[in-house]
Amino acid sequence: MIDDVKDDASSRMAKSVESFKNDLVKIRTGRAHPSLLDQVTVDYYGSETPLNQVAKVSTEDARTLMVSPWEKDMVKAVEKAIMNSDLGLNPSTAGTTIRVPLPPLTEERRRDLVKVVKAEAEHARIAIRNIRRDANSDLKEYQKEKEISEDDERRGQELIQKLTDKAIADIEVILSEKEKELMDI
Repeated sequence: MIDDVKDDASSRMAKSVESFKNDLVKIRTGRAHPSLLDQVTVDYYGSETPLNQVAKVSTEDARTLMVSPWEKDMVKAVEKAIMNSDLGLNPSTAGTTIRVPLPPLTEERRRDLVKVVKAEAEHARIAIRNIRRDANSDLKEYQKEKEISEDDERRGQELIQKLTDKAIADIEVILSEKEKELMDI
């Protein structure tokens, strides 16, 4: 019983930490990374389609992304989608390839991005604490149903708290690395 609750909580917490990492990848630092354009969608024959399904996104150099649409007809639509995204990017077309230069981050923009990163970290911490609450309520329910003893419930809650502390520590490490990365010039 306790092991099932612990394993479930552990896997859910690991997924929350992984989700937090994936959210941070989308937050732009000074370097070009193909995942920056992951949330951009293109009008592909009437339906909104993720950019990476209609074009190849790669890095040309440290500050430039190169987008190569699979179809020639899609060049204008892809360029328009990148321009209309909230990323503040200004693509330029050269034949069938689109170059997306990344402007250098200003100090003010870096500070704004740090605030965004901290907000994402807080969301991840809340998710971890919600998982802890769910696991503890499961343990209480088992104890109420007389499936486990009070001592087992207390031991289970201590295990869950250790998992919670570890997951939050992982989030803090990831957060400090991303902050440092953002503030590097």
